Amino acid sequence: MDKLNSIFQLREMLRELERDVGLDDLSRTERDVLLAAHSLCEHPGDVISTEQIRGHTLVQPVAQATLYRAIRTLLRLGLLERAAQTKARAYVVRSDLVGRDLPGA
Repeated sequence: MDKLNSIFQLREMLRELERDVGLDDLSRTERDVLLAAHSLCEHPGDVISTEQIRGHTLVQPVAQATLYRAIRTLLRLGLLERAAQTKARAYVVRSDLVGRDLPGA
């Protein structure tokens, strides 16, 4: 099997998985921001900052304005929520909502 065919098969499997859990309606940047934020959390409910997300390898090439738009969309969909009692831009990832009907969708 050639290398491009292997990459294609992996991408197809990933797309199917994203569709199965309801992430196919998100843009690529929105998915990358959500996955980056989730990977920064060691435990459910951990608070992460915009700076932490911005420093993640998945979103480093993303323009700042695009990053903020993606965060706003994820907030609207409920996949991110603002962390309580914080001054800075801090969020909690709601991975428990992935695969459910989202209110802002």
